[in-house]
Amino acid sequence: MKSENINIEKATFGAGCFWCIDAVLRKLKGVESVESGFAGGHIKNPAYREVVQGRTGHAEVAQISFNPEVISYKQLLEIFWQVHDPTTLNRQGADVGEHYRSIILTHSDEQLQIANEMKEQLNDSGIFDDPIVTEIKGFEAFYPAEEVHQDFYNRNEGMPYCTFVIKPKIDKIKRLFADDLK
Repeated sequence: MKSENINIEKATFGAGCFWCIDAVLRKLKGVESVESGFAGGHIKNPAYREVVQGRTGHAEVAQISFNPEVISYKQLLEIFWQVHDPTTLNRQGADVGEHYRSIILTHSDEQLQIANEMKEQLNDSGIFDDPIVTEIKGFEAFYPAEEVHQDFYNRNEGMPYCTFVIKPKIDKIKRLFADDLK
């Protein structure tokens, strides 16, 4: 049973196809809900077909509600940086287009500061061969994707995309972040 006094926060991340980041975030302790959708663009209530045709400026994102007493925003970002390539502009593997860009949409000044500091630290560390191109900006609006896109991995685990693209990301977080998993 959830306590009435829990302070739930929101986070919004785009890391390529929303099916991938959605599947990863659902595995984490402290994540109360995950919803796939679109954000960061200039059209209200876009449909999936409009987004993938590049007409809206939106990115495919997952928006989560999380309990910061269980998992911090910084921990979420540490996982975010690991489950995609933040150095490729408008692409993740074979998924190409502005809607597949790496993006962090912040819900507070504190989130903005943490995200920018982490990006700078990662760039300075040399962990990645190329500079991080992840866009970081304030959250404006979120538009849920159609129902077929929600919790896609768990409902379609046997599909080739799930097997060959999403499962390796889940396996990676199981190795690197075992203590943070449900």
